[in-house]
Order: sequence, then structure tokens, then C-alpha cells
Amino acid sequence: MDAESSPQTDKPGALSHDQHDPALWNADLAPSAPDERTWDWKAFASLWVAMVVCVPAYLLSGSLVSEGMSWWQAVLTVFLGNLIVLVPMILVGHAGAKHGVPFPVLLRSSFGTVGARLPALLRGFVACGWFGINTWVGGSAIYVILNTLTGEALKGTALPFLGIDLAQTLCFLAFWALHVWFIRHGTESIRWLEMLAAPFLIAMSVALFVWAWVEAGSLSAMLSTKSQFVEGGAREGQFWPIFIASLTAMVGFWSTMALNIPDFTRYAKSQKDQMLGQALGLPLPMALFALISVAVTSATTVIYGVAIWDPVQLAARMGGMGVVFALAALVLATLTTNLAANVVAPAYGFSNLAPKRISFRMGGYITAGIGIAMFPWKLMESAGTYLFTWLVGYSALLGPVVGILIVDYFLIQKTRLKVDDLFASDGIYSAKSGWNLAGLGALIIGVLPSLPGFLSATEIVANVPALFQSIYSYAWFVGAGTAGLVYWILSRLRKGV
Repeated sequence: MDAESSPQTDKPGALSHDQHDPALWNADLAPSAPDERTWDWKAFASLWVAMVVCVPAYLLSGSLVSEGMSWWQAVLTVFLGNLIVLVPMILVGHAGAKHGVPFPVLLRSSFGTVGARLPALLRGFVACGWFGINTWVGGSAIYVILNTLTGEALKGTALPFLGIDLAQTLCFLAFWALHVWFIRHGTESIRWLEMLAAPFLIAMSVALFVWAWVEAGSLSAMLSTKSQFVEGGAREGQFWPIFIASLTAMVGFWSTMALNIPDFTRYAKSQKDQMLGQALGLPLPMALFALISVAVTSATTVIYGVAIWDPVQLAARMGGMGVVFALAALVLATLTTNLAANVVAPAYGFSNLAPKRISFRMGGYITAGIGIAMFPWKLMESAGTYLFTWLVGYSALLGPVVGILIVDYFLIQKTRLKVDDLFASDGIYSAKSGWNLAGLGALIIGVLPSLPGFLSATEIVANVPALFQSIYSYAWFVGAGTAGLVYWILSRLRKGV
């Protein structure tokens, strides 16, 4: 059903803002008005292309090669993972397009008007981590540029506690401050910048591919790196465990957006626009960008004798003034991608905590503060840490929320929401003390199966049974399925059905 054709009883805005509970409502959280429904399918496709073509996506794809995959195995893994995550992306996006509400407000239907703050914060803190990672990548690019221009004059000894040198710290803080400036002026102020940056990043990606092709000598040489899982390989017989964990990581990569996609689809002209735009903008572009990433990473084993999965490190090896232009474009695109993908969700989430005191802008400031405090360079120490501890770990948290949202919206609510009650502390979604215990219980039960594996992966616990390690490899799938089923059962029991 198109956004503009939803039933009269579902339409938002029946009450004026002063009739809503001020503890649950502000102008940023309010349902989108009809004149704000301006996003067509091209807008959603462009949004995804702009977010897909980014350094973290390059890092993710390239890390699969460093973990032992051949180029085609890595590209296929990326494509399958994004095809899978497209399904919840479109399903959860349906609610935003139909009812015009952002993610934290949608959560009130399944978690209660107060309980919704918990999963919104879980999503927000993950985005803060991504914000920090992207900011570190951009700051590293600035660091490489400055060292290229000064003949490595800025390199120094690592600072105590931080583990990075003074120039690295200052470059990171400078790039962080640039984000804060744009947060201050609102995301509308960077729309033109995002449109300009995406083509430049695509051009730089193609140029990097051509460079690797020339340096490697031929396309066959460029893609000559064999899978390490074959007989006699360094990781013989380990393909399936790595593939399963990697597929979960691929789903986990965009599982954040699968949750807060209503923040964008609330501006859709119709359901068709959000569905078609996302279908065209996510799986195939992600696979094509993965091809560039894994091809270049594979080529570096021919050129340098080692797989270099970090494009900033690769640029440092390449040298020359071309590095300056390439990394400048990288900095620009990282800035716009970071603001679009990793500020919107936590800004809404933090605003949802105290709408009277925290605006969308203030929520963005909080995001920036947490992002810097998470020491993102620590998360990026190795491909293995990045891929398995971070991505799989947070997918174990977010998978259950996706499962609960989909079951609640489609099976329990039948896609019909009383929007005004989402902003009322005494409405049908307030439950007892504002907490829907069915949603909270389902979330906890959905997370529990993956918890032992996470504790083992983070080395908090030395050893856990092999069964829990296997479950952890499927963290997102297990969490989504378990939590969704439990929520459905608890909701029916509560209603006495």
C-alpha cells in the first residue's frame, strides 16, 4: 500500500503537537507531513549508492581476501549477504513509508513508549561506533596526505594510552571537528556535498582498479590469488566456518540500517519508491564495489607480496601526488557517508530519550562525543577483529530487534498503527509503566544464544562449548528468528489468543 493511500484511521497528525505527551514528542520525532514526502525511487537508489561506495565497505570486502577467500568467493559472499539484508530493509521500511514515523517512534509499538528507548540506544551506540570508525579512516587519510606533502615529517612515537602519534591524533580530531560543524548546520547543508562526493569516489575506485590492473600486468594476474581453503592451502578445510561467519558479518554490516531505515522511508512518495530504490541501490552496487575491493586487494599480493586490505595503507605504499587527490576524495566521501549513515539514527535515538531537552542536533553532538571516546583505531587493529568481533558481535544485538519489529508490524499490528497513540503515555502502546514486557523478554531471549560465543570471541571467557561458537557464527539469523518467534508467542498469550 502506498504511503499516501493508508487508511484514514492510520494517518498521523490528527492531534496538534500540544495535545501530545511532551515526554514523547518533538518536532524532529513527529510524523512526516504530506509535503515532506518527496523521495522517489531514484532518491533511495542514490542514497544507497552514496553509502555503499565508502571506505568501510571497501575494508569489509578486502578483509575477506585477507581471511583466505578468492576474489569470486568474496564477491559472492558480499552479494548474498546484501541480498539477505535487503528483505528486512524493505519490510521495516514499509512502516516508515506508510506512517511517516522515525525508527525510535516505531519501536514504541513493540517495546512500549518507554521501553523503546532501550533498542533505540542499542542501535544508537552501534552507530556511534561506526561514526568513530569512519572518522578514524578519514583522519588517517588526512595523516597520509600531510606526510606525503612533508616527506614523512609528521611521523612520531605513539602517545601513552592512545597508542597513536600526535599527528595522527590531531588529524583524527580535525576530521571529527568537521563532522561537528556539519551537525551544527544540519544534514540539509551537506546534501550538495554528498551528491558531489559520490561520483568522485566512484571515479577514484575505478582509477584504483585500473592502476592495480596495470601494475599486476593483466587481469588474470590481478585475480590470481587462490583460495586458502583448497587442498594444500594454508586454511585447508576451513571454508564453511569462515563463509558462515563472513555471511553473518555481511548482514551485520547493514543491519544497522535495516533497523532505522524508517528514518529515511518516512519521506517516501510511495511504497513502490522505497522498495524499488532500495532493491536497485543496495545488493548489486555493493557487489560491484566489492569486486573492485577484492580485485585490488588480490592484486596487492602480486604487486607487494602481501594482501593490503586498507586503502589508506595501500595509498601510502603507492606514493606520489596522485595519493593526495585520491585521499582527498576519500576524505570528502567518508564525511558525507558518515553523516548520512551514522548520525541520523543515534541523533533520533538520543532525542527519543528526552524530547523536551534533546533535539536532533543535540543528539548528533552526543553521537560525536561517544564516537571519539570509543577509540575506533582499537577496533581496526586487524581484519579479524574488525570482521568477527565487531560486525558479528553487534549483529547479535540488532538481529533480535529486527525480528521483533517485523513480527509486531506485520503479524500483530497487521501494518496498522494508531500513530497518535505512539506519542501518548496513556495510549494503547504505553503498556505497564511504558514497557512492553513481551518485546523486552523477546529481546533478552534472542540475545542469549549468541552471548557465550561473543564472550569467547572477545576473550572475556577462555573457552565455551563448540555449539555456542557455531551459534555465534549465525548470530544475526539466530537472534532475529528466536526473538521474532518468542515475541509472537508472548504477544498472543498476553492477548489471550
